[in-house]
Amino acid sequence: MEKNKALFLDRDGVINIETNYVFKISDFIFIPEIFKIIKKYQDKGFLIFVITNQAGIARNYYTEKDVIKLNNWMVEKFREKGIIINEVYFCPHHPDFTGECECRKPKPGMILEAIKKYNIDPAKSVLIGDKESDIMAGINAKIGKNIYIHDLLN
Repeated sequence: MEKNKALFLDRDGVINIETNYVFKISDFIFIPEIFKIIKKYQDKGFLIFVITNQAGIARNYYTEKDVIKLNNWMVEKFREKGIIINEVYFCPHHPDFTGECECRKPKPGMILEAIKKYNIDPAKSVLIGDKESDIMAGINAKIGKNIYIHDLLN
């Protein structure tokens, strides 16, 4: 069976403007170009995934329920533009508060979970991030192409 190819996206700083611990819909501002970027990959047959560290949960700034509510709203906004987000993965941990985990980027846990669940070929896949930890997570998961969002926007 042929494996799928996937686009992995960080959330804060890639999909939306980074403004420190975004968890309210009213604070979520899409980066306008992101819709066109994602649609291009979807049209080429890529499955679309969001992989995001959400240390604000571990810091008690907001809850997992808050993150799920925001992510569901975000996924619906993409759907309205004809873009299907296959799944959103988030890491609720922070080493200073909850100890080490396998899902917090730069570790590849969230990506590896999607690869296994959706029969993805990492070598044919792409990751877009805004931080070194995003890019390192892609490298650690053996993703074929890892891109800084700034390089796509400039």
